[in-house]
Amino acid sequence: MSATPPPPLLKRLPPGTWTALAWCAAMAYSSVMGVRLPGEAQYIRPGRHVFDLESGHWAFLAIAAVMALAGSVLLRRRPLPALALLLTGSVFMAMALNSTEIGFPEFLAVDVALFYIAATRPHRSSIAAAVMALGVLVGYATTRLLLGFFIGTSTELVVALTAVIAWLVGNSMRQSRDHAQTLHAQAVTAQRLRIARELHDMVAHSIGIIAIQAGAARLVIDTQPAGARDALSAIESASRETLSGLRRMLGALRQAESAPVATAPAPGLADVERLAATTTAAGVRVDVQWRGQRCPLPAEIDLSAFRIIQEAVTNVVRHAGTRQCRVSIEHRDEELSIEVVDSGRGKHSHSTAGAGYGIVGMRERVGLLHGDFTAGPRPEGGYRVAACLPLPVGAR
Repeated sequence: MSATPPPPLLKRLPPGTWTALAWCAAMAYSSVMGVRLPGEAQYIRPGRHVFDLESGHWAFLAIAAVMALAGSVLLRRRPLPALALLLTGSVFMAMALNSTEIGFPEFLAVDVALFYIAATRPHRSSIAAAVMALGVLVGYATTRLLLGFFIGTSTELVVALTAVIAWLVGNSMRQSRDHAQTLHAQAVTAQRLRIARELHDMVAHSIGIIAIQAGAARLVIDTQPAGARDALSAIESASRETLSGLRRMLGALRQAESAPVATAPAPGLADVERLAATTTAAGVRVDVQWRGQRCPLPAEIDLSAFRIIQEAVTNVVRHAGTRQCRVSIEHRDEELSIEVVDSGRGKHSHSTAGAGYGIVGMRERVGLLHGDFTAGPRPEGGYRVAACLPLPVGAR
């Protein structure tokens, strides 16, 4: 097996590392604001930077750094308290810079944390985080207004917009991940149901034939050795056929992990005559009637049609208490019609099967192909299973 590739860098580093790096980037930006870079004019660019802080403001800057570090450490385990610490750090940094607003550099680490919370936490927690972030921005501006100071309204609106964008991007990623997980779970469930149907249809028919032949062999083994030999031969054939089907299924399941294996083709309507012969040899005569012009069918429809007939005939053998049944297969212009009818014990003939998975499996097969399925006792006695499978344009 191939080695698992390493996760991307965004997942290798913990989220607190990214918020700490964002905080360091904000500090570096505020420091560079006081430095004349190559190619710039002679004057110092206007803006806030750490080189012109008053002595008392260095304490605010130290508090901001401690809050940011603590918030980064707690972000993965306690995201909302960590966000509160990061927000507190952004406020103290703005106070240290004597800023009229909480600017984008001071809020960068908060945006990173907001994205992480929206992407990984439940929707309620992410909403609370967004409200906290926007509330701090509004609270800072309101407090300055109440104290008679100016505020940078336009910058504050831009910073609020970055917070909303960070939340929207994170929330979109979380929804995409949840959707992908839902689709994966549905695919796994569908695959499990498909495997269960195949196993049931393969094993139930063979076990039914084996049980009947074993009972017949037990009754005649002393008086009719040749009949017992024939019954044992039928048991051997049914067992080999089931083992072949199981090997085919296991081979198909393992193809994703290894090189494709040579498997026998899946059964189809071409095998109905063989099914009828095997069932007839077991003591229940199956009359097969074909109507319409036979034509190649898509593999899924061909397999499902055979499995429906196989399961219906198996139920006749096991539960109907009759010696014969009729299978009708009709190729129409837009659909394939299947009918299996017996003259057994009517509504009681399939009572045992109704509690199992035979009828359920047939109904699921037809439903997956968007066809119609009916099963129930006939008024004149016996039981009827009917299915209509729509055909694609190319198969008509």
